[in-house]
Amino acid sequence: LMDSDDIALSDRFEKQLNCFHAQPELDVIGGQIHEFIDSIDNVVGIRTIPLLDAEIKKYIKIRCPFNQQTVMLKKTSMLSAGGYIDWHYEEDYYLWIRMFEKGCQFRNLPDNLVYVRVGSEMYKRRGGLKYFKSEAQLQKYMWKKGMISFPRYLFNIFIRFVVQVLLPNKLRGYIFQKLFRKSK
Repeated sequence: LMDSDDIALSDRFEKQLNCFHAQPELDVIGGQIHEFIDSIDNVVGIRTIPLLDAEIKKYIKIRCPFNQQTVMLKKTSMLSAGGYIDWHYEEDYYLWIRMFEKGCQFRNLPDNLVYVRVGSEMYKRRGGLKYFKSEAQLQKYMWKKGMISFPRYLFNIFIRFVVQVLLPNKLRGYIFQKLFRKSK
């Protein structure tokens, strides 16, 4: 699920299909993204995520473990977890959590698969009270299902409140680029 201004690398699908052929037990394969402003020559951040199933299943308890724009998945596995269900800006994270609960197998490739356009509008969408409430409910879901401990739940909520509610958009963008992304 890419936005119309995202740019997939020409060998993206080949790499993912080769991975599925090599590891048919996998249910979801994603990859890394490079975030750019205006032109792919102006990469402002690289969102790296864990590669192997065990690492991904640990990371899911803290943050979304896939770059949605890069995901290739088995339709049957997705549907067995209920498919995409409306959850304000979090439909993908909610799906991965439910697939985790079903015992699905995950993988992320180490390669950049998609260039993703970012900017002030994206950082604006990643904040605000409505976005925070959605994220808080997702964290509560994980806590109630026993995926995370109560202290982890409180920590996750605290960090999200600070970043999504207290920070102005411009500062949120800076934080995303400097703390939550690698530089090129």
